[in-house]
Amino acid sequence: MTRFTGKVAAVTGAAQGIGAATAKLLAAEGAAVAVIDLTAERAQQTVDEITAKGGTARAYGCDVADYQAVETVFAQLVAELGGLHILVNNAGITRDNLFFRMPKADWDAVITVNLTSAYNCSHVAQKYFVEQQYGKIVSLSSRSALGNRGQANYAAAKAGIQGLTATLAIELGPFNVNVNAVAPGYVVTSMTEATAARVGSTPEEHQAEVAARTPLRRPGRPEEIAAVVAFLASEDASYVSGQTLYVNGGAR
Repeated sequence: MTRFTGKVAAVTGAAQGIGAATAKLLAAEGAAVAVIDLTAERAQQTVDEITAKGGTARAYGCDVADYQAVETVFAQLVAELGGLHILVNNAGITRDNLFFRMPKADWDAVITVNLTSAYNCSHVAQKYFVEQQYGKIVSLSSRSALGNRGQANYAAAKAGIQGLTATLAIELGPFNVNVNAVAPGYVVTSMTEATAARVGSTPEEHQAEVAARTPLRRPGRPEEIAAVVAFLASEDASYVSGQTLYVNGGAR
């Protein structure tokens, strides 16, 4: 498939997990991909995997919680890759704890990295999108937005992503910019492995527990989330905007 030929995509938090899977899929379908992570060195492995298969990608180091750093990196990638058409806000962290034990520093860190970074990147990207009258923004929310014990900070940030998405769709729609979000359920990544450790379980035990209460009887894979992100970033979803799509194996 070549749904993204001629397009430039920026994917944040793309060194691993869902971000890496998304960057690789967009590149496989023709996009030139800016692989963004905290350092260019962290992002390079994803770039190497893309270029080894004939795709186009560059690694960029950026603290997406820093607005000025985002402005600088986006100007650089636009100059080097020839534009910007797709933004995937994927960067995120967890600092799990029960609310009464949660230090303010952990609240601030999760809100900043998971929500404020989406503001930073979307705010910078929309300047390019509005000028060219075209753009796609897809942000990663989470099933945790509905509430999840031990994740008050993460749940609040991911719920915020949904509100930001709905509002940007209204404001940017007249400029031919589609804005959507994907809310994964349990996906096998290093982040969910950390969650398993937090509750005193092995990754395998935790995955089995999640699978037992999921209608499809298994956890998700990063590639499955990437496929939905790619759909929303493509012209196949040209009349879809302001939506949050839950991808969680049928869990309610």
